[in-house]
Amino acid sequence: MRNQPRPHTGRHFLQIPGPTNVPDRVLHAIAIATIDHRGPEFGELGKEIVAGMRRVFRTEGTVVIYPSSGTGAWEAALVNTLSPGDRVLMFETGHFATLWRQMATKLGLDIEFVPGDWRHGVDPAQVAEKLAADREHRVKAVCVVHNETSTGVTTRIPEVRAAINDAKHPALFMVDTISSLASIDYRHDEWGVDVTVAGSQKGLMLPPGLGFNAVSDKALAASKSAKLTRSYWDWQAMQETGKTGFFPYTPATNLLYGLREALEMLLDEEGLEAVFARHARHGEATRRAVNGWGLDVLCAEPREYSNSLTAVLVPDGYDADRVRDIILDGFDMSLGTGLGKMKGKIFRIGHLGHFNDLMLCGTLCGVEMGLHRAGIPHRGGGVSAALEYLGAVDAA
Repeated sequence: MRNQPRPHTGRHFLQIPGPTNVPDRVLHAIAIATIDHRGPEFGELGKEIVAGMRRVFRTEGTVVIYPSSGTGAWEAALVNTLSPGDRVLMFETGHFATLWRQMATKLGLDIEFVPGDWRHGVDPAQVAEKLAADREHRVKAVCVVHNETSTGVTTRIPEVRAAINDAKHPALFMVDTISSLASIDYRHDEWGVDVTVAGSQKGLMLPPGLGFNAVSDKALAASKSAKLTRSYWDWQAMQETGKTGFFPYTPATNLLYGLREALEMLLDEEGLEAVFARHARHGEATRRAVNGWGLDVLCAEPREYSNSLTAVLVPDGYDADRVRDIILDGFDMSLGTGLGKMKGKIFRIGHLGHFNDLMLCGTLCGVEMGLHRAGIPHRGGGVSAALEYLGAVDAA
């Protein structure tokens, strides 16, 4: 007889930084009968969804929705705006910035990849320096990950935009918000972003399967002369969706039902400002717990702390994945693994999406018990520090 996993009662704690917990009402919305995606009811759904996503991106411009992961939305951002051999400035802030760079290289782009230590976001001064030196304007795009899911570091997007402006450089500005949209304050139009990339499975509280681009007029103009091969990812056919509600191919109808429900929860019930405040509160409470345990947060710059997730360094000589295994086996809770060069060195606590104070308290209790069982040197006051903070801060 093969080994069976330990039986657990109650509900699994999914505390990876995405996919996140899907609210029951969103699941119920997804489960309703599929409708004709060429019929009038779907047209109204499509227009409603695009209008809601404009509010989330904080844009008056074009929003494109693909049946895809965020990786597909990465590719759409690149192939619609650039040509083979175009120079692109990218920054090594973590695993996902590295993967975006790898994709861009495979597409035939000339990448300048600025090295980083995975503990800091993009340095606006480096952006200014690189672009000021590019007097011939060979750099056609600057690509930045807003919230690096692998490290818990948030880049200061307005400062990067200011650096591009100060250099008077015409490069397109592209930003990955896959683990920040609808969790951390983000403003596509106000911050002068040309293409914003997002996915459904994190702050939007949906299963994986929808990818998004928010597109500026400047990026749309660039798409008319861009020469990278594109077919499925072509914005041209997708632009009519916001006007008609219809897609040029079969859409992910039932996921769009769920998105409509999630948008109602985020925009009309809780409100984005309250959503951002909730995530900020949970991020601060988690960091206080980590400090209380005497451990270190991977992010080295307090201005760049992520409110979506916290990456926790384990002491040298200890294996972070063993801690995760012990917590999963003993307490039925999933934490994020270290990715790339951080494998075995960190575990990641997701605190984004459909989440509240008591869920966070349970999460931190599971971590503290897991640290004890794994023999990780730590102090015992982490949960108490978080509870004291949460109890004193008004959720409203």
